[in-house]
Parts: sequence; C-alpha cells; structure tokens
Amino acid sequence: MAVTERSEADRRLDQAARAAWLYYVKGKRQDDIAGDLGISRQIVQRLIALALSENLISFQVRHPLAECIALADQLKERFDLQFCEVSLSEAGSTEDIPSAATVAALYLDNLLTQKSPFTIAVGNGTAMRETVLRVGSMDRPQHRCVSLMGNLTPTGRASRHDVVTKLAERIGAQSYPLPMPLVTATTSDREILQAQLGYKTLRTLVDEANLLVMGSGNVGWQAGVHLDGFISDRELAEAMDAGAVGEILGGVIDKEGWFIETGYFDRLTSLLRSPDSKQTTLLVSSGEIRVPAIRAALTGKLANAFITDENTARAVLQIR
Repeated sequence: MAVTERSEADRRLDQAARAAWLYYVKGKRQDDIAGDLGISRQIVQRLIALALSENLISFQVRHPLAECIALADQLKERFDLQFCEVSLSEAGSTEDIPSAATVAALYLDNLLTQKSPFTIAVGNGTAMRETVLRVGSMDRPQHRCVSLMGNLTPTGRASRHDVVTKLAERIGAQSYPLPMPLVTATTSDREILQAQLGYKTLRTLVDEANLLVMGSGNVGWQAGVHLDGFISDRELAEAMDAGAVGEILGGVIDKEGWFIETGYFDRLTSLLRSPDSKQTTLLVSSGEIRVPAIRAALTGKLANAFITDENTARAVLQIR
C-alpha cells in the first residue's frame, strides 16, 4: 500500500512540476495549461501551489520529471552514451531549442566554473548560439574556447552564428576562432589555409580538448548550411541525391552516421573529430526536422553525449 501511495505522490509532483514549468518558464495562462494537461483550471492552480510549497521552483523548475529521466536512460542505453539529459517541452511542439539550450548551458556552467585550465571546442548554429547565450558570466582566463568550423561563406560573408567569440567573452576565456570559409572555392584553397600555423594550432587544441560541443542540421531546401550561403543549390542537391540525412559541422552524413564525400567534402575546413576519439563530444539538438540527423549522428558515434527536449527524444526513439 505504501508503494502505491508513494507512486501516486511522485506522479502528482511530476504533474505539478510540468504545470509550474508551463506557467513560469513558458508564460502560459492557467486556462491554456488546463487545456494542455486535460485538467480543470482549479486543479492547475492547486498544482502550481503544490510546486511552490514543495520548493520545486525558484528561477527554474528543480524537480526532475520521471518521464524525462526515463527518456534519457533509454537514449543512453540505445546509443551507448556517456551522458544524456532530456528537458521539458510542450505537448505537440515540434522544436524546443531554448529548453534544450538551457539544460546544456547548465551542464557547461558546471564544467567551466572549475579553476584548472579547460579547453572547450564548439560548433556553430542556432542550438550552439542559444546555449552560449545562457552560459553564466564568469572570469576564467585560463580556459580556451576553440571553434570547430569556419564562419565565412565562399564569398567572405560572415555567418550570424559567431559562437566561439561569444562564449569566450561570457567566461573571460581565450578565444581561438577559425577565420576561414566553411567550404573553400577549391581544394587548393583548403590545402593552403590548412597549411597555416593558426590552423595547425587549432587542430592540436581540438585534439586535446576536454569537451567538444556541436549541434546538428537537417538536409533539405530549408537546411541552415544552405540558407546561410555556405553551400550552393547544386551542392545541396548532390548531397540529397547521395542519401544525406543530416549535417554535422558542415559535412553531410548518411543514416549510419558516415560522412558522405560529396562534391564539396574535400573543400570542407571543419576540424572534424577523429572517428576513434574517446573525447567527450556533446550533441545539443532539438526539432522534428533534425531527428534523422540526430539518430544518424548517435548511431555513427559522432557524439557520445546528448541533450535534447522530450518530444525530440521520443521521436529519436520512435516513441509515440
């Protein structure tokens, strides 16, 4: 009997945490929350009051939802991950990058507050930008922030995602950007750029980094790597024809997580992780459109740690 009562209490706290998150974090009205959860407005009020009385919230919901923990455990087992965390998301949402980025930022905060020198290598993209914006300010001049990918188009235009510089500024660390095109015009151009001392220094820093962090992208006519001008219509079409299901650090991958040697792969300047590397490599990604890329990246062991939201987690696991 005691076990049943405890289980019911746990479920009640789960529901209270979800109601509080929708109310305080997502800013939803109590009537809307009632509709989302399939309960009355009066019950929503009681749940929020319960969350307050049980000290589940301050500036963030502190109660770990059992559903999110279970999803994280399943992902860890399915893809043999070192670490996985799943954030809350609204019922029916197809993407919740802010929620996943908030959890990722807390994870990084715990690592970056240490006083011993720490090297973190980061990719670009929306998930990376949103994560960095949520990292707490600190003064860690002994740390080093290294970019895993170039931030320029072939014509020299800079992308809106200048992640490594923003991160270094937030934590007062040394910044090592990769000031070159993500994809060069010719193979010779790539070879010349990669022969420079600066590139070789970054290669060494990435190989010795304590943590690699990156996002993932979809492959299609709404793909970020295409919309941002890094690759052309023809190059995107070639990637799709070759069976690409996702993009990691500018390179396209097949469903097994192998990089596809498309027409532009030999001109890609990204500092790709060695396939046999044991480095902790964190993938932060959210969204139904990115599920094939996420599943492929985790299948191919391109990352061994993962942070996402619960709806994306279910889609990756193919749970309805």
